[in-house]
This record gives sequence, C-alpha cells and structure tokens, in this order.
Amino acid sequence: MDLGVCVASHINDIDYVVRAEALGYSHAWLADSQMLWSDCYATLALAASRTRRIRLGTGVAVTGTRPAPVTAASIATINAIAPGRVFCGVGAGNTALRVMGAPPQRLKAFEAYLQTLKPLLSGEEAMLPTASGSVPIRHIMPEHGFVNLADPIPLYVSGFGPRSLRLAGAYGDGAVVALASSAAVMRTMQHAIAEGAAAAGRSLDGAPYPVTALTAISVLDPGEALDSARVKAESGAMAMAAVHYAYDQFRNFGHQPPNAYAGIWQDYCALVEQTPPERRHQRIHAGHNCWVLPEEAQFLTPEVIQAGCMIGTPDALLEQLAALAEAGLTQIMVLPAFEPRYQVLERVAAALRPALDDL
Repeated sequence: MDLGVCVASHINDIDYVVRAEALGYSHAWLADSQMLWSDCYATLALAASRTRRIRLGTGVAVTGTRPAPVTAASIATINAIAPGRVFCGVGAGNTALRVMGAPPQRLKAFEAYLQTLKPLLSGEEAMLPTASGSVPIRHIMPEHGFVNLADPIPLYVSGFGPRSLRLAGAYGDGAVVALASSAAVMRTMQHAIAEGAAAAGRSLDGAPYPVTALTAISVLDPGEALDSARVKAESGAMAMAAVHYAYDQFRNFGHQPPNAYAGIWQDYCALVEQTPPERRHQRIHAGHNCWVLPEEAQFLTPEVIQAGCMIGTPDALLEQLAALAEAGLTQIMVLPAFEPRYQVLERVAAALRPALDDL
C-alpha cells in the first residue's frame, strides 16, 4: 500500500512536500479550494521544481470552478516541469463550492466534464459542450513545450456515493474515496467502481485498480487516550471537517448525521445557526482541515474523532490498513491539521511506512 500526503495548498510551504518526499511518501495531493487555500497549480509548480521522485497532483481539482480544458492545460503544464510523475485528481467540489454559497456540480455535468477531460489529458481531441452545441477541441501546440501530454497523466475520480464511484470506474484510472469504516464497506465501494467500468465496456482485471482514501492519522503512544490533547491537535481539524460536511448534507438534503454525532449535534447546529443565513456558508467551513475553531473544540469527543480519522497504536493501525488493503484499498492519503503537520508527517512515516510496503 502506498502512503501519500494531502496538502492544504500553501504557496509559502513547499518545504512540506520536499520533506514528504524525503520521508518516502509516494504521492503529494495538493488540495484545490479557491476561497480557502493558495492556488493548487501555482503551488504544484513550485513543488515540482523542488522535488525529484514524489508523484504530484491535484487532491482533488474542483470541476465546478474551471472548464475541463483549463484543468487539462493546467495539469499538463505541471507535467512539463515534472514529466511522468504527475496525476490529475478531480471531484465535484463539495467544500470549494459550498464555501462560495453554491452546490457541488451535479453528477450529469460531472460526467460530461470527465468525458471532455479524459481525452484532453492524453493529447487527444475532445468534445466541449457549449451553449450552442458541442465543439471539438484539443491543445493545438503541445509539441512546443508549453505542456507535456506525451507522458501519461493518470485521472483519479473522487467519489463518495455509488453513482460517483460508478463514474470513477467508467472514466478514471483510479478513485479517491472517503476512508471506509470497514473492509465490507471497502468491498461495496469496489463493487460500485466495477459496475461503472463494466457499463462503460472497461475491464479492471489485471493490475489492482488504484483506490486512495483520505483521512487523518494519529499514532497513539501506549496508554494514550483517543481524545488526548495531542490527538485533538493532530486530527481534530479532519474530524470537524467531517462534521461540517454532515451539516451541509443535513441542511441541504435533510440527511441525518452519523450516529457518532448524536451527542453533539443539537449543540453544534445551535452554534452554527447563530450566523445569519446569508453568510452561514462561510461559517460552516471556517478552519477547514487546518485547525479547529476555539468554540468548536467542545465537539471533539472520542466518538467524533474516531468517526472521521484513524487513531490507534501502530499495530492497531496496521491491522486496520491490512484489512482495507485486502478489500482493495491501494493508498492512504494523510491530511493532518496545519500546525502539527510536520510532526505528524514524521510520526506516521516512522510508524507505518516500512510495514505498508508488505500490504
């Protein structure tokens, strides 16, 4: 199993990706949210110029904020700096669009986007839907070094539900998923991916189909509690980001929160709803995957932390990862909170990376 790192794109923190490479992380997935972080492609360009081995890409690029040709040209430009070690992860943009007061791209539009993007990443002609009908497009000067479309750019499609996972199977060279709570859930995801591939006339037999899960990891010391101060500092931001997502699902679709949130839900909703509705979309995602707002620290119960993150001793974490690997997970992508990110990078690599080579 590969060990990757998800990076909250920061134009002045390229050293973080450099250190991840030195520690043996296989992939750096640079996140894309225009009203949260630095531009992911500018950050990728700097990272590409300062690294030599680690694979670099978007984790994930938001399809609802850029036309497919723009995404293709952007990532192919990074491929000209780091030829052969670039990938393109894409998703419909839950947080990136929600924080701008808009819904994620609908699946029908997402599929049309993938249909345009996939051939463009290979230097082929694609059809671009426009208001007056579809038109053929391609990069018309790739041979002059503006972009690199000769070295393959794998396309990884983000999916959280069965329909989006089927799109990953139909169009993706891999999938990006939420951390499965069990091997059985992982197998259900794999089934949806395989259904999408079969419907598109694709075969996923042979080499394992790459599936990457996003999470935060805290490696416990002997006897350390699940909700110790260190664990909260390392993984609390990811845990609260999952609560933010649940609230969006609740207020927009009426979806009930996970059982793990039962003890905090009423108080959390009351806190968020102190913000006027016209600006609530900004309040919900404040601190997203970087830090926990002081007034939200009360919600980091053991149940909430464990529901959104991987917390355990090295042996327990490796046992959980081995079961997920057996069910089809091929990479774990770690996103620690911002302040302790370097310490987590070191701790996770030391505790898990050597053993992951055997999974």
